[in-house]
Parts: sequence; structure tokens; C-alpha cells
Amino acid sequence: MLKKYLFVLSVFPAFISAQAPSAYYSGTENLAGYALKSKLHDIISTKTYNYHYDDLKTLYGQTDIDRYYDFGADNNTYLLDIYSNNPTGTTAYHYTLDNIIGSGNAEGLGWNREHMMPQSSFNSAYPMYSDLFFVVPTDARINQLRSNYPYGKAGSTTYYTFTNGSKQASNGTPNATYTGRVYEPIDEFKGDVARTLLYFAVRYEGKLGAFNFTTNATDPTKDQNPLDGSEEKAYENWYVAMLLNWHQQDPVSQREIDRNNSVFNIQKNRNPFVDHPEWVGMIWNQTPDNVAPSAPSSLLLARNSAYFVNLVWQASPESDVVGYRIYQDGVLVATSKTNSASVDHLTPGTNYNFTVKAYDSGNLESPQSNTISITTLENDIFAKDLQIVKYLEGTGDNKAYEIANRTGHAVDLEKYKLGIQLKITNYFFAGPSELEGRIENNESFVVINPNANFSCFDISNAKFVSNAPALTFTGTNYVELSYKSTTIDAIGSKGVDNTNANKSLYRKSDVINPNSTFNGDEWTTYASDYCLNLGSLAVNDISNKTLDFNIYPNPVTDVVNINGDVNKAKSAKIYDLTGKLVKEINNPFVNKKSINVASLLPGTYILNVDGKSIKFIKK
Repeated sequence: MLKKYLFVLSVFPAFISAQAPSAYYSGTENLAGYALKSKLHDIISTKTYNYHYDDLKTLYGQTDIDRYYDFGADNNTYLLDIYSNNPTGTTAYHYTLDNIIGSGNAEGLGWNREHMMPQSSFNSAYPMYSDLFFVVPTDARINQLRSNYPYGKAGSTTYYTFTNGSKQASNGTPNATYTGRVYEPIDEFKGDVARTLLYFAVRYEGKLGAFNFTTNATDPTKDQNPLDGSEEKAYENWYVAMLLNWHQQDPVSQREIDRNNSVFNIQKNRNPFVDHPEWVGMIWNQTPDNVAPSAPSSLLLARNSAYFVNLVWQASPESDVVGYRIYQDGVLVATSKTNSASVDHLTPGTNYNFTVKAYDSGNLESPQSNTISITTLENDIFAKDLQIVKYLEGTGDNKAYEIANRTGHAVDLEKYKLGIQLKITNYFFAGPSELEGRIENNESFVVINPNANFSCFDISNAKFVSNAPALTFTGTNYVELSYKSTTIDAIGSKGVDNTNANKSLYRKSDVINPNSTFNGDEWTTYASDYCLNLGSLAVNDISNKTLDFNIYPNPVTDVVNINGDVNKAKSAKIYDLTGKLVKEINNPFVNKKSINVASLLPGTYILNVDGKSIKFIKK
């Protein structure tokens, strides 16, 4: 440890703190615990740039040059490998960018790209697959032998000792449930590893529960993936304790600060624990109680539709509640940080039963709420799912999509991905690009290649900027938008060379639903590099764009009066809070702007006019 800090201070006397832009962490004030973690996730996962796995071969020249140990500040040649560097002695070998190899049967033959969180955890999907913060250059042989084993403290049996003193050994980490092999880095880089893995837990919150966190559910001693399935704590208790210990044992170094700044220049996001080491303890040094929260109450239907329902409930009162889990017919289908949620991908005219449970900072789950039974509408005016509305395949790296949400509700993007079919000798699907975040109804977003140069679109306005395979398509490729493993929308056909080269395809305004089978009649074709209105839904593209109404009085006795431009409304439907349709009127407001509800029993109802809903009380 001493050598690191004496050398760094002598070379970089003026740069001893990270350089986050002003207001980068705005909104974190007065937050702690998992609320702080979620806020940091929102900050570091928004407007990021994601690159192709092959791009890392050259990007490491900006992020991982050794100017700290074996070479001085003027070094522009040799890489820093935390698996082989020996800061207290002689490093056995050094690599340039040109020394990359696929594999090696001994140390010192070359380097390759190491996923500090194994790529099997997330099925080699982007943006995880090429995230510079946790994909680093290391000796190929050590990388192979580290395999998918977790990091840990070497135990009684050592299988390999590497040239800088790092080891592959049995797990000797205190209180570990896993008893298999681990890889222990040297003390100099333990903090670097810890802060990287804690970054991973923050950056990919919302996806962690879908990762392969259980590799041996029947025998925890063989479960080598330390993810615990939660979005908040992220790792198993023994692993969290180890990471926090390593974080304290090996404080942030100048090398980490410089690397954080360099990666930020490329990816446009930061590791918050390099900038603010104190946040590690503020998030994970919690002592949860052992009392489960009380059940949410008054679960109600806020809005019914053909393909989704909006639910709302009375929040559980405990202060340590961090979220809610929504169950559909007993199966977990959604989570929410608030007391409301949309559940989508439902089937029209189908009955579902919903319940909600709260969970707290200790991941203890409450009893379930009341059960609400809902039958979805037979049809409505909204799109059944997200839809690709623009596809641009232009000169060079001019590649982009625009994806629209006209479903009638906000959509969680975490389970959506863009895929591409490539061909070497046979056709195959390359690593998909997973989407993330949220898109509001009647909004769209652009996904674009970072090297694109469209005359009518500024890349900084895109929601996703990526050079992953799905954004390197040519007109011959088949590409698709999918939800989980189901194709939602497609451009081209599978298993053939398509003919969309040098074209901009714009979805016709009367086509509101996605199509898993490409149909050229749904698109208008423009010349290469055409990009007019990219990122802007035209007025004709917006569902239910003119319908805006209110009702009075509320509560009502016999007649509901309508205030608003509803003359052209096609239908008015009234539901009770179980989702049962109790009254339906076609073309309801041709000659009047009211509905007689005298026959309804006293209670709470939902009036749905062409897809827009308002709740009212019948006295």
C-alpha cells in the first residue's frame, strides 16, 4: 500500500480527488440507504454511451495505461493489469494493446478482456457485456483460471498462486455459505474490485433479479454466483461484508480517480463510490429489523384496458418499506417503489386476480393485500405494445431506431431488448441490447450508434447511444424488438439476406400496433440518411390526442355530466372496482354530454371514454 500512495502523490500532486461535473449527483442530498442507491442508479444509468465488445481493444488505451506502478506519467504503451501487477516487487511481464490473445496456457503470453462480474450472470447481453467499469484487461491465463468463481479470501487449500501473489483457492471468506473456489486479488487492488462490484449493483438495479443469481439452488455451498436476487442489497450477506471490508482496507487511489474520469469521457457515467467513498457505508451498513411490514390495503383498479391494468393501493405505514411486489394469479409480475403500478402484456377479455405485498430493507415480505379480480376489456384504442416507428440504415455508422409508446400507460423498459441476426457461415443472433428505464405514454425515444452523423439529429438527444451489434446493422440483417423472449416488432425476415440497405423506413401513421412479421406495406421508404422528425412523434401518431374531459358532480346522484370535447367519442363504459363492465353506450355524446347512472347501486365506479378513465362515486 505504501508504494502506491507515495508514488501517486509525487506524480499527481494536484489531482487527489475525482472530477464529477457540477450537479452530476444532484438529488442525492439527505438520502441514505437504498433510497440513495436507487437515486444513484437513476443518475448513472441515464444518457450513457455503450460500445461494442470489440471497441474495448482500443478504448483500454484511454482507460488502462500504467502510469502508477512500473511506468511513469509519460507511459502511453503498457497496460495496467490488476491480476498480474506487482506494486511491491517486480512485475513479471507487461502488455501493449497489440498483445491481446484468445486464451493462454501460461501466464505472460497475452491479455484478454475480463468480466469482473462473469458474463454468464447476464447472458452476455449489452450494455453489461462491454461496460468499461467492470470489463478490464487482464492476463489471459489468470482470466481463464479465475473462470466464473467469485472473489474471496483464500482458504486452506490453494490451487494456483500467480506471479504477483494473487490466488485461486478454496473459499476462506468469513461466514460464507459458498465453499467452492474463489479468486483473491492482492491487497493493492481489493478496494478497486469492491468498488467496481458495488458500482455493478447500482448501475444494473432493476435488472439484477433477472440475472442468473442462483447457479445451484439445492446446495448453497456450490452456488458460486454471489448475487442474491434482490435489486437493493444485490449480494449475499457474506459477499457484502467482504466487499465493505475490502473497500475500507484499500481506499480510493489516484489510479481509480483517473480511470473514473477516463471512463466518464467515454461512457458518460461514473462510479459513484470513487467520487464519494462514504456512500458505500451509507447504503450497505444497515441493520434491518426482523419484523415484516404490514400488508398494503385497499388494492383498487385505477384503470382497465384490453392489454393492461393500472392498480393503486394504500401504502404500508412502516418507514423501512422500500418497495412493493405485484402478483398476478400468484405469480410475481412487477415491482414498484410507489403505491401504484401498471401490469401489462395481458390478454383481452380475460380474468386476472391481483395482490400486492410490501417488502422492507431486510427483504422481509408482508402478508398479501386484498385480492382484486379484474376482467380486461375486449378491445380498446391503444397499441398492444411498443412499436418501432422509424428505422434508419444510412451511410457508414448512420444507424438508428425510434421506438414509440402508444399503449395508454407508462412502460417499464427493463425486459425489452433489441436483437440482430448476423451471418458468418450460418445465421445467428448476436448479443442483444437490453433497454432500461421508463417511457411514458405517447412518447418515443431514439436508439442510435455513437458514430452516427445525421444532419437532422443531435446524438445527445437520444435515450440510448450504443455501438452494440443491434446498432451495427446493415440492410441485409434481420432486427427485432422483443419482450423477454417474445418478438414484438421486426424489420426484415429471419434466415435470409434482407433488402433494406440504404433506406430510412417510417411506419405509416395508421399502423398503431407492432408486427412480429415484417410487412413492407406498413412502411414508407425514404432515401439513405433521411431523418426528418427523428425523435418526434407526429401529431397523427399520438393515440387519443384530442380527448380531454372531466366530469361533474362527483359524487353523483343520477346524472354524470361531461365537460370537454367528447362529441366524437366512440364509446363510454362504466366498470365497478372489480373490473366488471356494468354499463356501455356506443357514440354516447352525439346529442348530449351526460350519462344517466340512476340505475347503479351506491359505490365507486370508473368511467372509461375511448380509453381515458375517471373514477366517480355514485351516492
